[in-house]
Amino acid sequence: MSRAQAEHATASMAAPGPVRRFRLFLETIKFEHSVFALPFAVAAAFTVSGGWPDWGSFGWVVLAMVSMRTFGMAANRLIDAEIDARNPRTASRPTATGVVSRLQLIGYMLVFGVIFIATTSQLDRMAWPLAPVPLAVMIVYPYLKRLTWLAHLGMGSVYLIVPPAVAIAMTGTLPAWSIVMGFAGMFWVAGFDVLYATADREVDRAQGLHSIPQRFGIPAAINTARLFHLTAAALLITAGAIAGAGALYYVGAGAAAVLLAYENSLVSANNLSRLNMAFFTMNGIIALVFGLFAAADSVVFS
Repeated sequence: MSRAQAEHATASMAAPGPVRRFRLFLETIKFEHSVFALPFAVAAAFTVSGGWPDWGSFGWVVLAMVSMRTFGMAANRLIDAEIDARNPRTASRPTATGVVSRLQLIGYMLVFGVIFIATTSQLDRMAWPLAPVPLAVMIVYPYLKRLTWLAHLGMGSVYLIVPPAVAIAMTGTLPAWSIVMGFAGMFWVAGFDVLYATADREVDRAQGLHSIPQRFGIPAAINTARLFHLTAAALLITAGAIAGAGALYYVGAGAAAVLLAYENSLVSANNLSRLNMAFFTMNGIIALVFGLFAAADSVVFS
């Protein structure tokens, strides 16, 4: 390769086109991890419908969930770009290096925010006026780690919204079980966020950021994650009891509890080498197992 060709290749890599930038953005926000939240939306949709949901409304709910999460992750990457650039674990992210610029992140936020709001207009009339609420939560929670070690619960609050929002979007009602299921989602997500934050304990301390591992140490953080996950499992069972769920729901909730216990067994204060497996692989499996069993229960016992 000639010098001119090499310089052209380097320039192409440094300044990718809009399609490549968008793909880099989707990779950076782990777009495929929308699977973490969708099963709670699926479980809520089938439960509130008492069986098979209206597929038109269900499709709009799925699109709303994906667009809301994408908006939130774009906001997170925009707000944390400088923090990520100073963290060796995240410094190579295109949003931290500037390959995906701040202006582009704002553009993605606007696009997916508009998609989310437009989607809610296709659901129950109660949904559209409430659409700004989850968008505001998505913008606020990245700032919490600058203020308090309870920031993990701020991230979990995004998932707290999901089951109640689905119930409102599909029926215009807010059943008690959806709120309890939302709190289960909050503690589930907050627990694995605490685990994942152990990887950044020293960096967070150096940057003046707050987290449970940074404030109380890794052993206390691991115990906190276990407590959060135990609470999540108990709340899932409670939500089923309030909703009058059948046996399959409890099989799913029980399987989720067992898998959460296994997830927590993968890490210890002396061994964090399997942290990625606990965070990425296991959480996807847990969410899918619970969502499928909860949906099947609504169909079989409706």
